[in-house]
Amino acid sequence: MSRYVEDGTLDMGLTGRDWIIENDSDVYEIQDLIYSKTSAKQARRVLVVREDSPLRKIEELEGKRLSTELLHFTKRYFKERGINVHVEFSWGATEAKVVEGLVDAIVEVTETGSTIRANNLKIIHELMRTNTVLIANHAAWNDPWKRQKIEQIRTLLNGSLQAMGMVGIKMNVARNNLDRVIRLLPSLRAPTISSLYSEDWLAIETILDANTVRDLIPLLQEGGAEGIIEYPLNKVI
Repeated sequence: MSRYVEDGTLDMGLTGRDWIIENDSDVYEIQDLIYSKTSAKQARRVLVVREDSPLRKIEELEGKRLSTELLHFTKRYFKERGINVHVEFSWGATEAKVVEGLVDAIVEVTETGSTIRANNLKIIHELMRTNTVLIANHAAWNDPWKRQKIEQIRTLLNGSLQAMGMVGIKMNVARNNLDRVIRLLPSLRAPTISSLYSEDWLAIETILDANTVRDLIPLLQEGGAEGIIEYPLNKVI
């Protein structure tokens, strides 16, 4: 992706920072978008060996054989540290190569390390941290019309990330219970409060962390809230 954007085949794109470095791509980096399949954290490129391997640190890889899809970066990384290794490109199933003893180690991407542990492997060194980056071709970024469109896409992407792990919640509250309920509610700024047909009742709506809802709803009920509705969010801008 970074090469397509660099040469102008595409005006913009999403790619991993590791692939920008791997391809040594000259692109305009608009924004880091830090998220992964399982968390809102960066992924890692790590050096991995078998659980029963005697290798414990990167210096012990001298003269060993590695496999990775991140070929050029890995070669540069070891060369800069004066460690002579044979690095070969992995055509997929990288973990299997070290499991079966075809290579001494691999350089692989991981989010939580669970797949590595499941294959009876262990991490002995972290080479880099990486995340998704919104990138643009320099000519496209310098074009006012294209930049405006790219900025609009950035806004929508940011809105989607802001909405991850958040939900909206709304409820009806009798006016005399309002203070009690408001004290329970976290919010981006302040809850939205509007009048209902009956002057004695109010509608309250707010946004909060999805992890807090399970514990919060019973407290809201005890505080006098009724008709509580929880709904997912697509974007928060």
